[in-house]
Amino acid sequence: MELDRRQVLVGFLAGTALACAGDGAIPGTTSGTIEGDWATGGTAALRTTYDVTFDDVCVQECELTLGPCYAETIERKDISEGIDGLPTRIAFRVVDVDCNPVEGAVVDIWHCAPNGLYSGSDAANMCTNGDSEARASRWFRGTQTTDADGRVDFDSCMPGWYSGRAVHVHFQVRVGGEASVTSQFGFDETLIQDVYANHPAYVSRGQPDTPTSSDNIFSGNADGSLLFDWEQADDGALVIWKTLVVRRSLSDPTC
Repeated sequence: MELDRRQVLVGFLAGTALACAGDGAIPGTTSGTIEGDWATGGTAALRTTYDVTFDDVCVQECELTLGPCYAETIERKDISEGIDGLPTRIAFRVVDVDCNPVEGAVVDIWHCAPNGLYSGSDAANMCTNGDSEARASRWFRGTQTTDADGRVDFDSCMPGWYSGRAVHVHFQVRVGGEASVTSQFGFDETLIQDVYANHPAYVSRGQPDTPTSSDNIFSGNADGSLLFDWEQADDGALVIWKTLVVRRSLSDPTC
């Protein structure tokens, strides 16, 4: 199963990675620290709020492919559908190129489950591997609408991995019903290695076969702008966040 997905996905993604380094590049991501055991129990273990400090650098994200695993989604904060995994709060702040918060933007995210499968009968079959439970579910998909601060939060679990790709989360930001940016973020290598070596919901999968540094999408991202900022919260949950910058106009070029 994984070999087939690797062959298809690597071919599909080849040439889509865009290097964003250069003038105006975003500095490297926050270096989170791992101080104890990770929390278990999925999103039920998350508390209501976690402190997040967004950076003040407003550089437009590079446009990357929507990919074959996009599918119809649901407006909701908790996107896990009760699946177990490392409890993860995903926070985004949507701003314009002048760093002003954008209220009313729709942030759509999707990623695979800890077992490496996406959900949805309308996703490409290789994304669910034809698994009946995956096709009947909508796990790890959801949308939220930004508040007056441009903020949305999702309750999720650390994504899984599948052959040929590093661990990642897809997103799209829509303003006025139109897609302003479609891209994806990866994870710090230290974080990935620790979770897959020690968390009971991931250890059986073993380490991803494609590290972030070798991934077709992220390998040219020397400045770290395509990686989440992150920290391990004091309750053992994972908190990840990023500022998303939308274009002034859909006629403006993407990165």
